[in-house]
Amino acid sequence: MPVPARLPSWAWVAGLTVGAIAAVTVLGVQADRGPHPTATSAKPSSTASAQPTPTASAPARVPDGSGTGRRVVYALGEKRVWLVDASEATRRTFTVWPGSVSPDPGTYTVSSRNAATTGSDGVQIEHIMYFAAKDGVSVAFSNAVDGASPPPAASGTKTGGVRMRKADGTALWSFGTVGTTVTVVK
Repeated sequence: MPVPARLPSWAWVAGLTVGAIAAVTVLGVQADRGPHPTATSAKPSSTASAQPTPTASAPARVPDGSGTGRRVVYALGEKRVWLVDASEATRRTFTVWPGSVSPDPGTYTVSSRNAATTGSDGVQIEHIMYFAAKDGVSVAFSNAVDGASPPPAASGTKTGGVRMRKADGTALWSFGTVGTTVTVVK
């Protein structure tokens, strides 16, 4: 039986490179043709209240009475969060979709974090940061894995999730470690 000729190492590298480029091209074409999740805003109906559509544009001024130093500020009335660094500079601000249970105004700390789970509404969520509890309901920041907005809560359902867009959730997750101050204002 003849022994096969051994290929030079450059031929192996060239073959692997061509194969990798072909695989990436095929995956790119498949991804381009597949479904793309997008953030949606809940449509108001006669039985559901309208949900705000989160935006990245907003007032840059942190609310008065929100404390000092490095902190997360959550304004209930504006449905907005600010990430404030130790020099009092706003690093990011964005709107959120609050759950049906909101924390009382005051100062809290991030008590625990969970990378991912299923929300009480059945949606896969990530970047969960617990900081308060009210009426037996845990209140936490999170974002939907698919980037979608939460549907309006069913009448009488108690939910404490404060949802945001995926990019905002990623930024908050990086900023807010356990022990980070969270100031809630009206």
